Amino acid sequence: MAGLYGLILCGGRSLRMQQDKSQLDYHGVPQWQYLYQLLAPLTEKVFLSCRADQQLETELTVITDSVGDAGPATGILSAHKAFPERTWLVLACDLPLISAQSLELLIASRDVNKEATAFISSFKQSPEPLMTIWEPAGLKRLDIERGCPRKTLLKADIALIENPFAIEQFNANTPSEREEAVRAIMDAQLPR
Repeated sequence: MAGLYGLILCGGRSLRMQQDKSQLDYHGVPQWQYLYQLLAPLTEKVFLSCRADQQLETELTVITDSVGDAGPATGILSAHKAFPERTWLVLACDLPLISAQSLELLIASRDVNKEATAFISSFKQSPEPLMTIWEPAGLKRLDIERGCPRKTLLKADIALIENPFAIEQFNANTPSEREEAVRAIMDAQLPR
């Protein structure tokens, strides 16, 4: 069984949010740091995926995008290129409501005989590729296709699971979605 590494995708351009989503503060620290705190006890190592021109103040190991412009797949494939035999629990930095309970469920549901283990996206009724455990076989498929991670998962042999904490899969990509996330955190009295 390949070791489980954590990957926080920070390399997006955040055009719709109009500021770096990895730096947003929902829980008292930058979002990348909050995600690191969630992943660190659950994985062997945690890495940040960043663009070459991106500056994050961190002592964590950064995997710089090295696979060209393949959208969200760029960071995932760059991590696979750096450690091709590893399995990656991938998290996008635009998941402000995520907690350890969703990650623990994802890990407990992992099927190492599949190409990936993914939650069903509550918004699109398809696999959620940026909160997924990608096994080496699934990463090889993504590397060959070099396309949309969601479309790759739709064609792959994956374990697809329901998340009883589906609100934690909410993506905040715009200022109004950020406000919605902040309200949800305040209303639920989640750690901030």
